[in-house]
Amino acid sequence: MLKVGELAARAGLTVRTLHHYDSIKLLSPSARSDAGYRLYDRDDVARLQQIQALRAFGMALADIGAYLDSPDASPLAIVERQLSGLERQIAEAAHMREQLLRLRSKLAAGEETDLSIWLTTLEQMTMYEKHFSKEELARLPLYQNRAAQAEWQELVRHAQSLIERGVPPTSSEAGSFAERWLACLERDSGGNPAFILRLTVMTGQDPEAQKEFGLTPAVLDYMRTAIAEVRFAIYARYLPLAAIERMRRHEASHSDEWIVLATQVHACREADPEAQSLKAQELARRWFMMFTDMVGDDPEVVSQFRLAASSEPLLHLGTGIGDEVLAFLRKAMAGMAMQPRKA
Repeated sequence: MLKVGELAARAGLTVRTLHHYDSIKLLSPSARSDAGYRLYDRDDVARLQQIQALRAFGMALADIGAYLDSPDASPLAIVERQLSGLERQIAEAAHMREQLLRLRSKLAAGEETDLSIWLTTLEQMTMYEKHFSKEELARLPLYQNRAAQAEWQELVRHAQSLIERGVPPTSSEAGSFAERWLACLERDSGGNPAFILRLTVMTGQDPEAQKEFGLTPAVLDYMRTAIAEVRFAIYARYLPLAAIERMRRHEASHSDEWIVLATQVHACREADPEAQSLKAQELARRWFMMFTDMVGDDPEVVSQFRLAASSEPLLHLGTGIGDEVLAFLRKAMAGMAMQPRKA
């Protein structure tokens, strides 16, 4: 049997992570030594392998526990899914190898290589790698699926055509297209909120990504407005007009700040899943201030806003804010409330 430190070292995890898994009943050791040390047996290690595999697929920890404890859980299915991911990686590596072989043959023959071949090679190497680790790229559907990449280029062209035809982003036609855009983003990020957020940052700020997909500032602004209008229309079923107008003003002034803040929260949650650090509490404080600026502090409006958020799945698509992020912020806020006040 392995002690917690030994298992952490072999699995490439921290002891704190294994303690966290134990505290949430996701992975509890089968035994303890006379001195009280956690001891893990073969079945525990097998379960840890399945947990880490499902995490790599973007599944939330709460969902992993429910899945593994259900009758439908299948170690074979998880291994087969891992193999499928590896096969996608191999295909991507093979594509890159072909590109490098073409480049090498030209260089070996003393041929002049034009700018495009160097740029193509460079773009394939760096565009995604600026924003995702190799492990994350292995589970990012958009990176693995060339058909999805081609579909995004078609989506961008369609958005450009809406602009050229003068279709307002507030129209029903733009709204229907915005819903399709969000559905594709959800699909091609694997439904992983952190990936959604990084794809948003990548396409919004990286010139290489914008060139790859044909994005322009005009398209980005149009789609941001169209998506916001879809959400406002949903919230209007729950909130008074004055609250919607307040949200519109907030969106116009603070949408970029939300992206930055959500990115920081994701990074903090990875480093401090229990939200015990001062950094977590500061982020939670900023989040609450932004939320109050957006919605106000009327208890009835706040209650209806939360009802809408819990009842309307479309409101969460493309935000990069999932249940795990909200749970993390609640933990941080609880930690702030428990701190003694200074005299």
